[in-house]
Amino acid sequence: MQTFSMPGTDLTVPQVVLGTMRINTLDDDAIRALFNTALDEGINFFDHAAIYGDAPHICEARFAQAMKLTPAHRDSIILQTKCGIVNGAQGTRFDFSYEEITTSVDASLKALNTDYIDILLLHRPDALVEPDEVARAFDDLEAAGKVRRFGVSNHTPAQIELLKRSVKQPLVANQIQISLTHCPSIAQGVAANMSWDDQSVGRDGGIVDYARLHDITLQAWSPYQNPGWTGTFIGNPGQPELNAVLDRLAAQYGATPTGIATAWLIRHPAQMQVVAGTMNPARLKEIVQGAGVSLMKPDWYELFVAAGHIIP
Repeated sequence: MQTFSMPGTDLTVPQVVLGTMRINTLDDDAIRALFNTALDEGINFFDHAAIYGDAPHICEARFAQAMKLTPAHRDSIILQTKCGIVNGAQGTRFDFSYEEITTSVDASLKALNTDYIDILLLHRPDALVEPDEVARAFDDLEAAGKVRRFGVSNHTPAQIELLKRSVKQPLVANQIQISLTHCPSIAQGVAANMSWDDQSVGRDGGIVDYARLHDITLQAWSPYQNPGWTGTFIGNPGQPELNAVLDRLAAQYGATPTGIATAWLIRHPAQMQVVAGTMNPARLKEIVQGAGVSLMKPDWYELFVAAGHIIP
């Protein structure tokens, strides 16, 4: 597994992260099998969130229950979790208040059966955010040794800049939805000024370029999904051109179509991490194999066009 030094931290991190959103669907033996496969493949980075599962913090708790990590095991892995999404009687809301952030972290620590979180992400932008409250929460969590590093998820550059007015800690990661078929943060710049095509319209403030300029690690979630949660593009009969290219390049590089889709993301110089949400150890191995593929630039662009993006 290829690794890199995560900017703004002292961490060496793998290019593939294991996401745990569906881990509550597995029994303890299956969780351990998936975890051990990840470690065998060089993945020591595990992505959680308070909201994952059918009850708050349930996926975190299921992970800890199955793994029963010793102190030595805990220190050898990276645990990342997220806070800020709340499901209540009046529906879902986003909440970056001091109380919600600190309470959520305490619940995550208890569920994960650990004394510290390696990286805490603010999950989705709170329209009512008060940066000073976020800063106070981060300062207290850091001072207490409960959280060592901080970041965001699904945030625009302007939203990050707003937080940085008050937050003194580096925001080291931004986890965003990005895949070969859903990559407006990449595709928009390719078609800049082509006003007749929707691809030219910027909607996110240039997340990818901003991350590169400010040493923020992008983490790609849903890396094999089409836009709008309409399913995966891999093997999709409605996308024959793309799958023909994926199949051909898989044979050429000695990988699988899933591996090539992984390699497409990792080939980007933004040095992204791919968040693999699979619960299948065999598929996880395919993803890791793809992370080791170095796509040639013509192949990267061929996939880009086959996925439906334009090159003016």
